Amino acid sequence: MVEAAGEIDQDFASLLRTQAGHCARLGSPLYAELLERAAADTESDGPLANVLRGHEDDPPASMLALRLLGAVHRRFLEGELPDMRWLTFRRALIDDAKAVRDLLDHPVQTNEVGRCAALLPGFLAVVESAGLPLRLLEVGASGGLNLRWDHYRYEADGFSWGDPESPVRVEFELSGEAPAARPVEVVERRGCDPNPVDPSSEEGRLALQSFVWPDQEARVQRLRAALAVAEEVPLEVEQAPAAGWIAERLAEPAKGAATVVFHSIVMQYLPEDERRQFERNVREAGRVATSNYPLAWLRMEPGGEMAEVRLTLWPDGKEWFLARVGYHGNPVRLAG
Repeated sequence: MVEAAGEIDQDFASLLRTQAGHCARLGSPLYAELLERAAADTESDGPLANVLRGHEDDPPASMLALRLLGAVHRRFLEGELPDMRWLTFRRALIDDAKAVRDLLDHPVQTNEVGRCAALLPGFLAVVESAGLPLRLLEVGASGGLNLRWDHYRYEADGFSWGDPESPVRVEFELSGEAPAARPVEVVERRGCDPNPVDPSSEEGRLALQSFVWPDQEARVQRLRAALAVAEEVPLEVEQAPAAGWIAERLAEPAKGAATVVFHSIVMQYLPEDERRQFERNVREAGRVATSNYPLAWLRMEPGGEMAEVRLTLWPDGKEWFLARVGYHGNPVRLAG
């Protein structure tokens, strides 16, 4: 039994170190250090090994390392921990183990507002092509903050878009030819998520904040500002699987509007069969789209060291590779 436990702990250590590398590359030295120390703790049969027991078979896409960080960060936000330093983190694994274990069952809910900067060129391209207002359908919408993207202000060198008075300011690096800053009208916004978050509730706000990396202050401030916008722009995110929900929504008429199906860093969380069914449902709807009922599919999904933004627009079915972008939406490198 000792050897089996050691092998399990080694698997946890490898998983934690892999995520530590991602956090370091994405600009979070705090989380990189915590995960490196956490990996060593599991190898020495420290308290973290006990907290993680039972999660040996969690699929990689469930992001156990980020769920662990989110659980401890949540206890900090609730005032149960004085800081997020390693000694405090480790002490929580001993004194607060049950609460941390319970929170580990919560899925990752990263409603990253910065990703709207990466999606914005796609939305503007749809408006330019269709010449119609937009009907927005987001899968994996979490708290629906990115469904409110048109209420935010975007600023890059030589480019700006959106209400200058918006409390949400998305500042980002932009390379390539900037899109035309044309006006956008949104006539409908709906979303779905397997575990939707209510940003108007204390529980929802805590859940969303717990998954933002605390040493990345710009992300923290954007999220807080977006929560304020959410109070002024109400919408409902339905609890539903992506494939079935999108099929039902695309079967509904959308006269006088261009329907935009979109998602950002979502497909990796879906089972393979649901991912395939989701894509089939979107493409089948595209085949019956017309110039009066156009359909767009805008997605930001992993593409190696950076994410990729792609757009498909029907009725002609043309596909664009729009940009390579940072996983939190910055920088945005538009394709030539």
